[in-house]
Amino acid sequence: MTSKLIPISTQTAIPQSTSVVIIGGGIVGVSAALSLAEKNIPVVLLEKGQIAAEQSSRNLGWIRKTSRHANDVPLAQAADRIWAKMAERVGADVGYRQSGIMFLAKTDEQMSIHESWLSSVSDLNLGSQLLSPKEIDKHVPGGRGMWKGGVYTPSDGRAEPAIATSVLAKAAMNAGAILIQNCAVRDLSRSAGKVSGVITEQGEIECDQVLLAGGAWSRRFLGNMGVSLPTLPVVASVLRTKPMEGPTEIAVGGPDFSFRKHKDGGFIIMQRGKVDAPITLDHLKIGLQFKDQLRFGKDALNISLGTPFFKDLIMPRRWSANKPTPFEAERVKNPAINHHLLQDALQNTHQAWPQFEQAEIEESWAGLIDVTPDSTPVIDRVKAIPGLTVATGFSGHGFGTGPAAGQLAADIVLNDTLLVNPDPYRFDRF
Repeated sequence: MTSKLIPISTQTAIPQSTSVVIIGGGIVGVSAALSLAEKNIPVVLLEKGQIAAEQSSRNLGWIRKTSRHANDVPLAQAADRIWAKMAERVGADVGYRQSGIMFLAKTDEQMSIHESWLSSVSDLNLGSQLLSPKEIDKHVPGGRGMWKGGVYTPSDGRAEPAIATSVLAKAAMNAGAILIQNCAVRDLSRSAGKVSGVITEQGEIECDQVLLAGGAWSRRFLGNMGVSLPTLPVVASVLRTKPMEGPTEIAVGGPDFSFRKHKDGGFIIMQRGKVDAPITLDHLKIGLQFKDQLRFGKDALNISLGTPFFKDLIMPRRWSANKPTPFEAERVKNPAINHHLLQDALQNTHQAWPQFEQAEIEESWAGLIDVTPDSTPVIDRVKAIPGLTVATGFSGHGFGTGPAAGQLAADIVLNDTLLVNPDPYRFDRF
């Protein structure tokens, strides 16, 4: 994980009962806890390891509407509004800056994708615009890339993943939520056909509702109860440079690199054109559901068969609640960093903007992303288990929409007025 992650202290003993239990201490779960606590709903959040230690602190920090599916944009717009008021809400700066995001095209085919996306969201008033090569040079000066053009949304932004979730967690506790780290949930208790509590490694907590926001772990947790959630893992490697002069405050995504300014003066960079896809047993079980993604994204997936396959193979998929679970065996998942991809990303970046020739790597890390067949999350009740709601499968987009997704999940749990239309996030669409 990034060394910049802010650790927080939480209580260690579980309560006997509460109204809502949240499983998972990433930005979605923590945001839901904050939303519930602000409404004076008793809520306990349980994290098997450390708050925000997995993908919520390992992502790029982009808060974007650009290139999202049209039906996912309203949630991103709601997230914009929440992020804009976040510092006032939680009493601390989370690094939010509405500095814009730009995607670049090197070929006519890539440019046509941006044009098609812009056409699909033309009625949503995003302020997005197509850019000519000259306009790219104006916004991001000093480059030497031969771009066909790009798409730019000035209202997009960024925040600091190593800070944001920790700050939200502290605000949730100040509002009355109970957060507990290093406490895995093993199973759900049920009575009269619905959820009546959770069984943890410390014992049972009685509750009325459960929200599962376990990220890449959600599929395994649900599988133990006979519920199939179609998600597969990919691994993204990321680096942070030492402080340096850069070309822009705008976050930029090229075909084979991306960069954005970090609050400490360096840049966050990754190889946007490729991620690692280590084969697991789940690829063999549900891979056909992802055939459309593989057809269009095969060049972007570095598929391999190695240690992750065998580690996953021996990890239990079924267990009883009175014995240790996979969540206790691996408190925090730390995927291997692909240093070759990072060097490639850095080289591609400074080929496009010579300022990055001076870049020195301060640190690097990798994170595991859970991807659904349509790259859209599930935020919905689980019909097979009354009292259980799921908010997971964010497919690499979870940080940006996290505060809004957490609020929407809390609305669903409470059967309250919904932040946005939840239809795009139905579980049964699969």
